[in-house]
Amino acid sequence: MKDLDVIGIGNLNYDIIMLVDHFPEFHEKVNAEKAFFGLGGAAGNTITWLAHMGLRTGFIGAVGNDEMGEVHIRYFRRIGVDTSRIRVVNEPSGIAVSIIHGEDKRIVKYPGANRFKILDREYIARARLIHLSSNPVETIREAVSMAKDVGTLVSVDIGEAELPKEVEERIDYLMMNEDEYRRKYGSLDLSICRAKNLVVTLNGGGALIRGEDGEEKEIRGLSAEVIDSTGAGDSFAAGVIYGVLKGWSLEESAKLGMLLAYFTVQKVGARSAVMPLEKIVEESKRLGLNLPFSMT
Repeated sequence: MKDLDVIGIGNLNYDIIMLVDHFPEFHEKVNAEKAFFGLGGAAGNTITWLAHMGLRTGFIGAVGNDEMGEVHIRYFRRIGVDTSRIRVVNEPSGIAVSIIHGEDKRIVKYPGANRFKILDREYIARARLIHLSSNPVETIREAVSMAKDVGTLVSVDIGEAELPKEVEERIDYLMMNEDEYRRKYGSLDLSICRAKNLVVTLNGGGALIRGEDGEEKEIRGLSAEVIDSTGAGDSFAAGVIYGVLKGWSLEESAKLGMLLAYFTVQKVGARSAVMPLEKIVEESKRLGLNLPFSMT
């Protein structure tokens, strides 16, 4: 029984973000102009958007037996995410520290409890789609295999993880940014990738998409002053997932992803821009995107 729309599989971190006027030199101390502290983790950010948009969501992950772990679980429960597969382990919860100067960013992560997530085939079978982000290749390989065995769609925001060919061709929706794609494939030739559907977000906004039929299109970006790009890719993934699960075309879904990323980069923090579906619909109309929300 598919009683969940989406299950996220990935990290749950506590984000510390500092905006500075320059990066510190050796042994130099600098004062941040602004600072933000909040919940993060790529898959967790995507699931947060989808829960606010009314989808039935769950999560497979792990947090520490500490205050941060409690906050993650309490927050997810409050917005309606099923937390029954989030393990609590005797390791510190994951932390991500970002120092941002303009559009340049330096990040230090400590995975902590995130290393101890356990996949659950029966739980994955309950979802229409699983979304993986920030996972080692072993987890990706195992999760994709389980999903395919139980008739669950797979979306992957691959990031810097390895992507074996035998896994790549089984992915229904593969997402990455332009730099990641160039590093993996040597160019922006979308025909090289063997995933069924491909979305590559472009530097400066917009995206390239290729559907199962092989047709390629470019989605024009929205112009925004970038305050902090943390979580923009996670927001984009949420838009794509929401759209495809509602029966939209890949192009329409990517436009929704672009809109959510547009909201995100204008605020500090991965989840600061998260809003309910009604507000998203209102903003999409104001910006003239003509997305098919009436189909929902």
